[in-house]
Amino acid sequence: MIGVFHPGDSLVHRAPALLKLGLLAVLVTVVAVQSSLVVLGAAAAATIVLFLVARLPARAAWRQIVPILWVLAFAVPVQWLFSGWESAATMAFRLVIAVALAALYTLTTPVSATLDAMQLLLRPLHRWVDADRVGLALALAIRCVPLLADIVREVLEARKARGAEGSVMALAVPVIVRALRTADHLGEALIARGFDD
Repeated sequence: MIGVFHPGDSLVHRAPALLKLGLLAVLVTVVAVQSSLVVLGAAAAATIVLFLVARLPARAAWRQIVPILWVLAFAVPVQWLFSGWESAATMAFRLVIAVALAALYTLTTPVSATLDAMQLLLRPLHRWVDADRVGLALALAIRCVPLLADIVREVLEARKARGAEGSVMALAVPVIVRALRTADHLGEALIARGFDD
């Protein structure tokens, strides 16, 4: 879900990232503590309305929500078996709504705006926290997720070509070595650009 910003000029797109982050935190908290299926149904309807207001393509939104459906395909029957259908439905509603709201945020907010919002939040703590350094760390973390995914994909392809598909070591060792080398190169690049340790 990182870096999947979908440009637009809707009200949701134009809202400040800090406001959207705050609303996301509040709404997800409210949904997490809610146990009424009626209220959760209303929250689901409100989430759908927000997606419509944002004028996001259905395909882009669906791609963000599908991964949680795979989890629910296993979790809901287990929850139903041990706690009943109401508990299973409540859990499913909570998870889908939370993921959908997070997807709405990522689809309507560029990563740069999120980083700026985080830095703005940390400014009052400047005596204890270097907001610019935290912003840089977040930017690097966000950039490194797809980078690490590419490393894993390349190692999987190489492992398949060597016929070692069943070997965990043939996956883990090259991924760790390549990730550490990438981290070294990244550190050297930062030092060369004037950042310290």
